[in-house]
Amino acid sequence: MNVGVIGTGAIAWKHAQAYKNIGYRVTACTDRTREKGRKFAESCGAESVATPEELSSRADVDFLDVCTFPGYRLAAVELGAKHGKHVLVQKPIAVDLETAAKMIAVGRDGRIQLGVVSQHRYDDSTLFLQRALAAGRLGKVLQADAYVKWWRTDEYYARPVKGSWAGEGGGALISQAIHQVDVLLHLMGAVEEVFGYWHIGAMHKIESEDLVCAVMRYASGPTGVIQAATALWPGYPERIEIHGTKGSAIVTGDQLTTWDVKDDSGEPAPIAQQAKSGASDPMAISLTPFERQLAEFGEACKAGRAPESSGVEGYRALQLVRSIYDSCTDGNKVKIAPAKF
Repeated sequence: MNVGVIGTGAIAWKHAQAYKNIGYRVTACTDRTREKGRKFAESCGAESVATPEELSSRADVDFLDVCTFPGYRLAAVELGAKHGKHVLVQKPIAVDLETAAKMIAVGRDGRIQLGVVSQHRYDDSTLFLQRALAAGRLGKVLQADAYVKWWRTDEYYARPVKGSWAGEGGGALISQAIHQVDVLLHLMGAVEEVFGYWHIGAMHKIESEDLVCAVMRYASGPTGVIQAATALWPGYPERIEIHGTKGSAIVTGDQLTTWDVKDDSGEPAPIAQQAKSGASDPMAISLTPFERQLAEFGEACKAGRAPESSGVEGYRALQLVRSIYDSCTDGNKVKIAPAKF
């Protein structure tokens, strides 16, 4: 598969390395800062072009990898639909639900595949828990939580777009913890009700939250907690905890670190002691799940089917994030209606 990259910031370099490892070729890229684009192109043997329009019209591009801030999403999907190119966007899918829904509609009408990068679905720990939960190894699940108690420096938020509502859609929850939001929804199913509190700019000079706490109830019955922060120095590895009537599982960073289950049998749990996490360094994350997701997206494009982490899945994660934000703003419990497409 040949890939065209829109936006050549830090995450694009991670993607380029993953593409090389799975045998995909980055053929072209574009960036608003031409020198950044040229540097990225030189590193991976690609061509730097002036605009996303020029990039998406190239015959040697099978799909677009959009590594920009989330404010630029719909335009990329419209270009993909216009030129028959599939589109993969960084998380979150968009900054608001209206834009996300339109992206899904444009992709569907243009008969292109739309995917959202949610690479933690492809961690060994998540893949194991998906199988274990389907087999009922934890019994009846009672509680499923995510804790993302991270730290970001003032330099990280130095650019005005960082932590802004228009550019990023919010702060710690939508930019950092949305990965864990997606994994919880992937493993547990829909959330039907949520209530949240937040701190706006607790430690940083930003217009959105750098600390938020939410309590929620899943449609299947369990309750849960989401805590997200970039204000807690020095930053601690994120955790997902799932507790059932037969035992508990804890994922720390990208690894399963606790598997305490009564009378357990079956596939051995992949317990690990060392995990990778972006707790204080955004790029201190494993490459393997990126390789798996990018390969799966490419296979979905070739087969003409929706990718596992599709635009609809991205919408659902954003819907939960926006519902928590609505609760924090209004001080009320928010009921979440199932998304229909």
